[in-house]
Amino acid sequence: MTEEPGTPGGPTALRIMLGAHLRRMREEAGISRADAGWAIRGSESKISRLELGRVGFKPRDVGDLLTLYGVTDPAERARLLDLAQQANNPGWWQRYDDLTPTWFHSYLGLEEAASLIRTFEVQFVPGLLQTPDYARAVTQLGHAEAPLPKAEVDRLVALRLARQRILTRGRATRLWAIVDEVVLRRAIGGPRVLRDQLEHLLELSSRSNITLQVIPIDRGGYVATGGAFSLMRFADTDLPDVVYIEHLTSAVYLDKREEVDKYVVTMDALSIAAGTPRETEDLLKNIIKSLP
Repeated sequence: MTEEPGTPGGPTALRIMLGAHLRRMREEAGISRADAGWAIRGSESKISRLELGRVGFKPRDVGDLLTLYGVTDPAERARLLDLAQQANNPGWWQRYDDLTPTWFHSYLGLEEAASLIRTFEVQFVPGLLQTPDYARAVTQLGHAEAPLPKAEVDRLVALRLARQRILTRGRATRLWAIVDEVVLRRAIGGPRVLRDQLEHLLELSSRSNITLQVIPIDRGGYVATGGAFSLMRFADTDLPDVVYIEHLTSAVYLDKREEVDKYVVTMDALSIAAGTPRETEDLLKNIIKSLP
């Protein structure tokens, strides 16, 4: 059984939560990762991956670790074993595995679980705010050297639109997006597609859970010269804040507090450099008026 698009939580978050529980129990029991690895016929690195939520859980391994850590209460063991089973369920996005790189799958799971996403973009409108036609143009641009069949493009666009359901679900994710003005003037897909996209942004920016800011071209330089990145925060305290930085053929996930803090400071500085939401609304209207 898979999670439906827009469902809070999901297997990625559950793996991280269970991993955090197992790490705390191991530390409270005074057991090293090496000894824990030995108990499940594995290695220290395997325990590390389990505790970070990077891999799935075998019920047998979880049961053996609970025994090693002295967890004897039947109800608690049943709860954690059930959590392990849920964490192994495939996410809804796995139906697109044949089209998406493996390093992107973790992001999809984290995005699904996030209560707040702060994102900075310098090239495209953020994926969660894209119209179908704009998303199609971006997808085709990314495969310009070897064009994808129409059916595959359609599926990638469907994936992007399915991701957007986190913004309209019951416990809607809050999105705070900051973009460079150049993004709003770059006619991805042509003037008509751009116009529709900007009108869509204007409508979305009026929603209570979406904040959109634009850094005007005439503001000059600003921090974050390294490029686009996203910050994700989660309602569950077992889930640390995560920074996501995407590259051409890979991605970086940062969750160490000292690293995350630097990106939080940078994002705060960008929000100060950007125009207010009201100024952004006026800018959007002016750009729309200027389009042919």
